[in-house]
Amino acid sequence: MIYNLLLFLYACAARVAAHFNQKVSSMVKGQKETFGILEGCIKPDARYIWFHAASLGEFEQGRPLIEEIRKRYPQYKILQTFFSPSGYEVRKDYKGADVVCYLPFDTPGNVRRFLDLAHPCMAFFIKYEFWQNYLTELSRRRIPVYSVSSIFRPDQVFFKWYGRSYRNVLSCFDHLFVQNAESVELLKTIGVTQTTIVGDTRFDRVLEICHQAKDLPLVEAFKGDKLTLVAGSSWAPDEDIFIPYFNAHPEMKLIIAPHVIAESHLEEIIGKLNRTVVRYTQATEANVRQADCLIIDCFGLLSSIYRYGEIAYIGGGFGVSIHNTLEAAVYGIPVIFGPENRKFLEAQGLKQCQGGFEIHGEKDFRILANQAMAAFDAAVIRGVPAELLIYPDENHWVLKPQNGVLWQRTFFEWLDKWLKSNKQ
Repeated sequence: MIYNLLLFLYACAARVAAHFNQKVSSMVKGQKETFGILEGCIKPDARYIWFHAASLGEFEQGRPLIEEIRKRYPQYKILQTFFSPSGYEVRKDYKGADVVCYLPFDTPGNVRRFLDLAHPCMAFFIKYEFWQNYLTELSRRRIPVYSVSSIFRPDQVFFKWYGRSYRNVLSCFDHLFVQNAESVELLKTIGVTQTTIVGDTRFDRVLEICHQAKDLPLVEAFKGDKLTLVAGSSWAPDEDIFIPYFNAHPEMKLIIAPHVIAESHLEEIIGKLNRTVVRYTQATEANVRQADCLIIDCFGLLSSIYRYGEIAYIGGGFGVSIHNTLEAAVYGIPVIFGPENRKFLEAQGLKQCQGGFEIHGEKDFRILANQAMAAFDAAVIRGVPAELLIYPDENHWVLKPQNGVLWQRTFFEWLDKWLKSNKQ
């Protein structure tokens, strides 16, 4: 009863906010269109496997499973739903699904109508998606439902004294495929035992993305031979940290892919810059070479853009939580992020191996950036061809075997590039 009341209030607030916020407006409008999409696209005699992801990050976690099921069981069709425009707007044309739409709010009426139209034969909810009415109705209809790549922590409502009524939603899952042993043990404390440890599917996905990264000629032309910082999924508090540093260092370039690409936010970013800037959708090979900062004002490019940077900054760490660090780390570049990262195992792992660095403000960022770029800057200023190679887990000597291999390979590739070209 309380859950439905809170959900009703949330839905009302979203409809009001839609008049002032483009992202919320897209979500509300998209949800209204869902039932029409299902009526027009769902085939009554087909068997649909339903995947639900809140946003783009969760979708990418589930994508390896979607595509494996598609390959092994072509007789089934795929229904993909999103809650956030950040996922739907980027993947609405995803070819791996037969139907893509928004998921309507979790009200009893919406739930019954959605399931009547979609009639899935099974459902997969990715990571943190625990919609009580959807899960209860799926269980009531005896439709198998699974949680994929989920992770549980003691501070979640399921494990609080006041969360007893909500934890019953977990019993609706036929099975929970979780990321780690800690989640299994936590779930045992509340009587949930239908679990299996499978790790984080994002590792599969980011490796695939890395191997399939797009060539972006405009980004390559922009970068040239300059050291480049790539700031991904940034918010205003993040931009207040790295933009002043960028403004004070003419020897470097900056690529910003903000989390929100609303016109008001883009104008806010441009207002903070005192160096030449171009937006990706307005870039040409001529003007992009002259720019110091490139703003990515469209979706779907960030995972490929990280490979053009020497340093990555991941946004969100001064808000609710950081965004995907793996998309940058997979290219072997150091990753910087804010303090709100405790919920993410990959961020903790990066910090432990010194591939990721937590900052708490502009001063922290300046120290890290200066240390990384001091020698590189000196070489560039003197016109010496230079490449930045960082070993955050070494001191004055390269001692770890894997680092030694990388150093040797990079060094001899460097010699081949410059000595052989000189001979020619």
